[in-house]
Amino acid sequence: MINAPRGTRDILPRDVVEWQMIERKIREICDRFGFEEIRTPIFEHTELFQRGIGENTDVVEKEMYTFEDRGGRSLTLRPENTASTLRAYLQNKLFAEKSLNKLFYIGSMFRYDRPQAGRMREFHQFGVESIGEMNPAVDAEVITLAWDFLTELGLTDLELRLNSVGCPKCRPQYKEVIQKYFRDKLPELCHDCQSRFDKNPMRLLDCKIDSDKFTDVPIITYYLCDECRNHFETLQKLLEAGGIKFKIDPKLVRGLDYYTKTAFEIRYSPLGAQSAVAGGGRYDGLVEELGGDSTPAVGFATGIERIILALEQQDLLLEKLPSIDCFIIALGDLAQIPAFKFLTDLRRDGKSVAMDFAGRSMKAQMKQASKSGAKFAVILGEDEIRSNMVTFKNLETSDQELIPVEKILERI
Repeated sequence: MINAPRGTRDILPRDVVEWQMIERKIREICDRFGFEEIRTPIFEHTELFQRGIGENTDVVEKEMYTFEDRGGRSLTLRPENTASTLRAYLQNKLFAEKSLNKLFYIGSMFRYDRPQAGRMREFHQFGVESIGEMNPAVDAEVITLAWDFLTELGLTDLELRLNSVGCPKCRPQYKEVIQKYFRDKLPELCHDCQSRFDKNPMRLLDCKIDSDKFTDVPIITYYLCDECRNHFETLQKLLEAGGIKFKIDPKLVRGLDYYTKTAFEIRYSPLGAQSAVAGGGRYDGLVEELGGDSTPAVGFATGIERIILALEQQDLLLEKLPSIDCFIIALGDLAQIPAFKFLTDLRRDGKSVAMDFAGRSMKAQMKQASKSGAKFAVILGEDEIRSNMVTFKNLETSDQELIPVEKILERI
């Protein structure tokens, strides 16, 4: 017997209703905020992620599913969708259509990581990208969309963490400060942090093993240039105007190299150590890194599996509601053909109709009709065929009566 690969899962019919509910909310809120859906390929040229995400990130170094196709080209299953969205933005010249492109996506991503609750090797993300505007109001709009999406699903106990990670003008100075602070402490650091010390020292702040040991780390906001400081202060005022509370977190740097200025996470504390349910920030250099003109951009992503875990914590998942209008019960071989005609005609008229195809007894079919959640049953036997009538039964009240065939649709 062949099972699904480790780190993947089947989403069964009984669970799909939860996903559909979340996806409906995604499309509804993105429509309100003026974001349009984009769909990109599941695999891309590996270079896109090496340049876009950063070769020194854990994603590129350890987690990507990379393979050669039959033409010898290196391809990678997308580990995230920001780089793919910006590649599509450039390739299809969306910048020529409007100055600000507001895009959203829903889809599968792939990372080779240790599977755990809410984190699979194939996982599903909803994300938005707002491309073309430097104004901190765009950051505030993206953060507000993320916050409103989660709160409108019913989640409480959410916390917004906010930081600025600077820009190419002010970050080099802070990197020197960080390296100076950690140089004497290198032997105490975990293996990953020791390797990050030269390549990406800001990631030392994001360490899940050692970060609590160093409470007196210099804070990046002290080293921001005037542009970054003004941007960050204006963003805070905008969020306050929108009624969104936040906490400044100087250690929040996110795990990807492309972030500039704004970085944020929304956390749901009942999930424990892995509490982040959404995160993102600004990445003003990424479009240029991928071959385009210098273009500001900001976005976020959230894992749908993580959202479902959070909704389960608060008992907010919907039970699947019956959607069958009518169940047709055919008794005997003679009833099969006219019953199938009723089935087809009612479906073509827009009704949700089911029928037993096993030729079981009246009792067994009635049991199946009740189990299906149907509101009504239409019973067709030899007597009904001869009189051109059907027995129409209300399954909620158990009332039933003989009615002419042509009255079925009207009664339903």
